[in-house]
Amino acid sequence: MFESNRNQPHAEAKVSTERIYQAVLRAAARHGERSGFKNHLDVGAGTGRLIELFRERFGTESRACDYTDQLMTLPGQKVDIVNLNHEPFPYAEATFDIITATEVVEHLERCREVLRELHRILRPGGLCILTTPNILNLNSRLRFLWFGFWNLFGPLPVKNSALYSTGGHINPVSYFYLAHALIDAGFESVTLTVDKYQRSALIKLLFWLWPVQILGAWSYRTEVLKYRTVDANNAPLVKAMNSIPMLLGRTIIVSVRKPTPNLC
Repeated sequence: MFESNRNQPHAEAKVSTERIYQAVLRAAARHGERSGFKNHLDVGAGTGRLIELFRERFGTESRACDYTDQLMTLPGQKVDIVNLNHEPFPYAEATFDIITATEVVEHLERCREVLRELHRILRPGGLCILTTPNILNLNSRLRFLWFGFWNLFGPLPVKNSALYSTGGHINPVSYFYLAHALIDAGFESVTLTVDKYQRSALIKLLFWLWPVQILGAWSYRTEVLKYRTVDANNAPLVKAMNSIPMLLGRTIIVSVRKPTPNLC
């Protein structure tokens, strides 16, 4: 991951969970196991666990990119140290077949620029998989309602970035805006999954499902007819915002492709 403060103690750095890694593996398998992956970049590689899993599953040649190499525990794995809040990726265009970035975008000050960089270094037809906390599950929505902060995003000290209480979580981005940014960067074929359903959110769903669905449908109709902000291109993304995976999922896994040039 890429902390907004490069001086934050490494012991405080957060890493992805095994469940998130397994969800990323499943997403990769669904999109490309038959054609195979060769060159893999793991952004925010942390300990190297996801690289290890990719090598075992797909036989990839993986590179690690992170803000520090002191988290890496995979023997012999070199880490390309980059601060994405200030630097571009040090790779040539169309270098990688697949790029993964687990629990990274919530740490970025300039998220859309980084997504455009991911598009640049991914080969045509390549796959990019991103994960980030789902701020729109019911637990998070209710916390925002009464406290004004999403789950995993809390009050940050002012002018004291070394004390970020949420481990550098400075960019709460929902599925719609992440998918929109990816499409705007040039990606296509957006696919959404989640790592797990939260039991606590499932209990809340019994009470909140009908209000969410009814009020959501009313708001959707208003956006279509009055404000005309919903069209055929963004309607699938808007409809997903109140879907069951969105209401219950803990972490969203978003997969996209870089288009292959039409030679005709």
